[in-house]
Amino acid sequence: MKVIVLGAGIVGVTSAYQLAKAGHEVTVVDRQPGSALETSFANAGEVSFGYCSPWAAPGIPMKAMKWLFMKHAPLILRPKLDMAMLSWMARMLSNCTSERYAINKSRMLRLADYSRIALADLRAETGIAYDERMQGTLQLFRTEQQLDASAKDVKALAADGIPYEVLDRDGCIRFEPALKHVRDKIVGGLLTPKDETGDCFKFTNALAAKAEALGVRFAYGTTIKALDVEAGRVRGVITDRERMSAEAVVVALGSYSPLLLEPLGIRLPVYPVKGYSLTIPITDASRAPESTVMDETYKIAITRLGDRIRVGGMAEISGYTNDLGLARRSTLEYSVTDLFPGGDISKASFWSGLRPMTPDGTPVIGGTDVAGLFLNTGHGTLGWTMSTGSARLIADLVSGGQPEIDAKDLAISRYG
Repeated sequence: MKVIVLGAGIVGVTSAYQLAKAGHEVTVVDRQPGSALETSFANAGEVSFGYCSPWAAPGIPMKAMKWLFMKHAPLILRPKLDMAMLSWMARMLSNCTSERYAINKSRMLRLADYSRIALADLRAETGIAYDERMQGTLQLFRTEQQLDASAKDVKALAADGIPYEVLDRDGCIRFEPALKHVRDKIVGGLLTPKDETGDCFKFTNALAAKAEALGVRFAYGTTIKALDVEAGRVRGVITDRERMSAEAVVVALGSYSPLLLEPLGIRLPVYPVKGYSLTIPITDASRAPESTVMDETYKIAITRLGDRIRVGGMAEISGYTNDLGLARRSTLEYSVTDLFPGGDISKASFWSGLRPMTPDGTPVIGGTDVAGLFLNTGHGTLGWTMSTGSARLIADLVSGGQPEIDAKDLAISRYG
C-alpha cells in the first residue's frame, strides 16, 4: 500500500522503517528540515525497559501539592483556561489509584519489554551506532521513605518478570562508582539491569538513512494542513505544498496529534508536558555516571552518552509553549552537581521539548473509526524506550496482520 507517516521523530521514523520492511510504499512528512529535531532531539537518553511507570500513581496528588512549593520542583503547573488541559488533568487524577496504576504499568511494561527485543533485533540487523550502552538504570533514593515506596514498583516488575535488584548504599556505589563521593546523600536504589542508554537523535537519523535505502521518501519542510477523508476513509494528506494520496496514514505527531484529529471528531487525550535537558561534556570520567542514574527526589535522569552527560527531566504543564526557563536550568544543574560534582556546567547546552502525555501514561497505538487512519502517539517520556516495539505493532496493524503482543488495550477505543 501507499502509506504516509506524519512525523519524523523517533516514533515516526521507526514506524516508517518497519512499514517499508513490510513492503509498503512509505512517505514521511514533517515540517522540520530533518529528522528528530523536536521532542526526539535532546531527550534524557534513557531506554527504560524496566524503569517504566505511569506518572499517574497513588499518592501523586499529594506529592504534586508539595512539589508546587519546592524550589527545585519536578512538577511545574501553569494553569490556564484551556479545556484540553483541564480535561487531561482530571483524567490523570482519576488514574491515580492502585488499581489503575497496576493496569497501566502492566501495559507499559508489556510494550517496553517488546521494544527491548525489537531494538536488539534492529541493532543486529542494521549495525546502527548511537553512543549506546547496556548497563541498566539506577533509581536513586535519598530517603528511607522513597526506598519503602518503591515496593509497588518492585511488585509490578516481579509480576511481569522484569529483572530488578534492590540495592543498599554500598550496592549503589558498586554499580555507579562515582557516587562514592556523595555516599552520605543516598540510602539505596532500585536497579533495572536490562535498561539501556543512547542518543535518540543519532539513532533516529541513522535509521532514517536506512529507511531511505529501503525506498522511504522524506518530505521535510512540509506543513501538514489536514487529513483528506471521504466517506469514512482516509484518502491522503493535504499539505502546504500538495495533496498527497495514500491508502493508509499513520499519525505520529506527538503532542500535535490531537490538533490534527480534532476536526474529524476524534478526541485524543494527549497533552504536551514540557521537559528540559542539559548536555555537558565530561571532563573527569571518574566523577561521571556509567549509565543512567534517576534522582528520585527531583525526577531527574543523569545519563552517560559517550563523552557527554545528558541531564533531563521535570514536567511542566503549560500548553504548547516551548520557551527555556532559567529556573528550570537551575534545577537540572543542582541535581547533577549534587550527585556528580566536578563537571563543567558552564559548557552545558540547554534544551526543552514537548512530551506527548496521555492521562494513563500508556501510548495510543492502533486504528480509528476512520478506515485507513492509524495512531502511534502519546508515548510521553518513553517515546525512545517504546519506539521500536510500537513501530512493529503499527506495521502489523496497518498490514492487517496479527501483532506479536496484545495491542487491543493500547488503542484509542480504551477511552470510550
